[in-house]
Amino acid sequence: MRRRDFLRVLGVAAVAWPFGARAQQKAMPVIGWLYGGSPPPPNTNSPAAAAFRKGLSETGYVEGQNLAIEFRFAEGHFDRLPTLVADLVGRKVSLIIAVAAVSALAAKKATSTIPIVFAGVNDPIGLGLVASLAQPGGNLTGFSNISSELTPKRLDLLCELLPHATVIALLVDPNNPGTNALIEVSQEVARAKRVQLPILKARTESEIDAAFASLVQMQAGGLVVGLSPFFSGRSDQLVALASRHAVPAIYNLRSFAEAGGLISYADSYIPAFRQAGVYAGRILNGEKPADLPVQQPTKFEVVINLETAKTLGLTVPPSILARADEVIE
Repeated sequence: MRRRDFLRVLGVAAVAWPFGARAQQKAMPVIGWLYGGSPPPPNTNSPAAAAFRKGLSETGYVEGQNLAIEFRFAEGHFDRLPTLVADLVGRKVSLIIAVAAVSALAAKKATSTIPIVFAGVNDPIGLGLVASLAQPGGNLTGFSNISSELTPKRLDLLCELLPHATVIALLVDPNNPGTNALIEVSQEVARAKRVQLPILKARTESEIDAAFASLVQMQAGGLVVGLSPFFSGRSDQLVALASRHAVPAIYNLRSFAEAGGLISYADSYIPAFRQAGVYAGRILNGEKPADLPVQQPTKFEVVINLETAKTLGLTVPPSILARADEVIE
């Protein structure tokens, strides 16, 4: 081969090599984030998402550098979840983060091959998401909460705060998995406390308004707000209505108390989302969901808004103040 022809061939090979090498490189993994509630402003910068990103970084993954995250929100319309998760499956995401039970159930139904890490799910065994906590099996693992167990404790706490109340209502979302079990266990506590526990159901904004109108009519002394992604996305509405109708209410997320709600009692969910990020990174690095045990919360928080208590004319007993992890003044 003449020297000129040899250099021409060498030049073509040099140009072609980078393209071939790039084609052989593994595509950037994409995580789908699925939630039945509404996105917090500004959309994806919630404390939960920030904690998740931190966990990912601990395993070597940084969004925008070697990882992408696509967020999907049903905004309280749970019937949209199958379409949203089908879109993620169609895009062949590497992993799905399913926030709350309704999202995890939709994700499980949509795929048996894409790894799923759930967070904020009560009773994952009872819901059929995993075979056991120690050995999940299948393509799901994650982090549970114990909201059903905590709701009776919330009722007990509210009774302590309102010793003279004879009627305390329970607000639930009938579309949320586990609602019937939540009602049953709460009614047992109400009977032991000898208070009436009317059940109010709401799955739309207008039904929330109607529920508070019913509270006034039944002269309820207090309200326990059940867990639901729908309620979580309507925190401003719930807190505003409780204030407008002067109804002392206890909530399942500290964000409600921070927004002006009277009191919250909940597990500390931020560590769970950080660990969910760690799990996601470990799975992307080759581990299997079936080999990662489902973890339960170990820390619980009582947050009291004394400014709201003052507005309602309530004196918070020292016994409750002593248990508070945070007091907002």
